[in-house]
Amino acid sequence: MRWFRQLVYLKALIVPLSLFFILMLAGTIGYMIIEGYSLIEAFYMTVITVATVGYMEVHPLSEAGRVFTIVIILINIIGFSFFLTYITRYLLDGELIRQYKRLKMENEIHHLSGHVIVCGFGRNGSECAQVLHENRIPFVVLEEKHELPQTLPFPVKYFIKGDATKDETLKEAGIERARAIICTMPIDADNLFTVITARQINPGITIISRASQDNSVIKLKVGGANNVIMPDKIGGAHMATLVMNPDVLEMLSLMTTRNTPEFKVAEIMATRAISLGELDIWKNSGCTLLGVKSNNSYKLNPAPDYYVKPNERLIVMGSEEQIKLASKTV
Repeated sequence: MRWFRQLVYLKALIVPLSLFFILMLAGTIGYMIIEGYSLIEAFYMTVITVATVGYMEVHPLSEAGRVFTIVIILINIIGFSFFLTYITRYLLDGELIRQYKRLKMENEIHHLSGHVIVCGFGRNGSECAQVLHENRIPFVVLEEKHELPQTLPFPVKYFIKGDATKDETLKEAGIERARAIICTMPIDADNLFTVITARQINPGITIISRASQDNSVIKLKVGGANNVIMPDKIGGAHMATLVMNPDVLEMLSLMTTRNTPEFKVAEIMATRAISLGELDIWKNSGCTLLGVKSNNSYKLNPAPDYYVKPNERLIVMGSEEQIKLASKTV
């Protein structure tokens, strides 16, 4: 499929070359039928006629042969004019450059690994893409209905215009090698279909989906989504919290969206059983322990006597180097 798309990008050459070969074939067959030439003689006569080099005929032509030669010359002139116009327009319109950039982008996507796929580029999708860009996480945008806006505040390196509910589109975006997929399309049915398709193609991928209706949340989770977000509910809760604890919420928003070598919030999987007091993450790495996730529940601000079990996840805050050091001690 990918090779077929790459051939389509070369249509500026495929179309005129195809017409040229058709003309050569028709000329060779015509001379063989009309003049009784052998295959080599007919092909030679066709070449010198199309090339207009002015060599003499292989054998004197009959009236029918001369008419046929005139037809070939006229078709050749028209075809050459078409080819010249087609190529000129292709170059002046910038289509060749656009096709080259698109082909280069698709080849780069084919070699991507550990990236995030963002399905839908509305308000939620563009916000997701911006956060991913600011945190230097590679991502591919899938959007069916619209081209990318020209005035984006951040660059989108990888963009595919296609239907995210289709297997071939997700595979083109590298779903088999992606770390996560975010479904932000406005219609819950489209998100559900994309979630099911993504889970079937890549069983281990993390799937985050948007939902507009309350009854869609369960369906999306059953379909394979790890997390389902309802933007309207989150927006309302966010506004209410700003009334009660504005500075706390602003700090939490900063913590969850900022990701630099100097500061990030990350999760570390425990590889052994040990109490937090013995582990002493702060002393051994400089990281701050925010909580522990165990069996889909969270223990916030756990006490030093809390016993961490293997495969539990520790939510920590610190610099990139501090987090790397903490992951070695857990």
